[in-house]
Amino acid sequence: MKIGIVDYNMGNLASVKNAFKKIKADAEIVQDVEKIKSYDKLILPGVGAFGDAIEHLKNTGMDEAIIEFAKSGKYLLGVCLGMQLLFESSEEFGNHKGLGLIKGEVVHFDKSKIGEHKIPHMGWNKMFTKKSPLFEGLDNPYLYFVHSYHVVCDENFAIGKTVYGYEFVSAVNKDNIFGFQPHPEKSHNEGLKILKNFVEL
Repeated sequence: MKIGIVDYNMGNLASVKNAFKKIKADAEIVQDVEKIKSYDKLILPGVGAFGDAIEHLKNTGMDEAIIEFAKSGKYLLGVCLGMQLLFESSEEFGNHKGLGLIKGEVVHFDKSKIGEHKIPHMGWNKMFTKKSPLFEGLDNPYLYFVHSYHVVCDENFAIGKTVYGYEFVSAVNKDNIFGFQPHPEKSHNEGLKILKNFVEL
């Protein structure tokens, strides 16, 4: 089982790799576009701005490589910004097209609905989950979030929701593609369990 962690200069790759090491899974950081297709499973991590991220993916050809990987039927997991990139568009600092692997868009938290909560949404929060192989052995886990934007998509794709002033989609699944807004690699045992479940798919 070969797991690739996509390096496109937009994330703390060491913490992601270390999380897989803790669950005794062999994951390596990949920068070579040609190597992406050789992996059995792929992680698209990310921290930062959507526009910068998609530009870097396009400039390196990684966008097409990730799309082809997903189309092959192999399992793909997007984390935080990596999850947002799976969608069609984002309104972060303008309007940007995403990878378009899942129908939906990324929007800013609605300040008129969020009450006294601060943006970004930062810290531990509960995820209310639907039945999914990634949640095997977990019951509405507490996970670590850091984000100012969230996904809006069809209910059919939502496998996890979180409340921060109002309810938003925090985990998605379409066929072989999964996405998590929180950081499993920073979420202690419950986060590691999600990654272990992904490895065992």
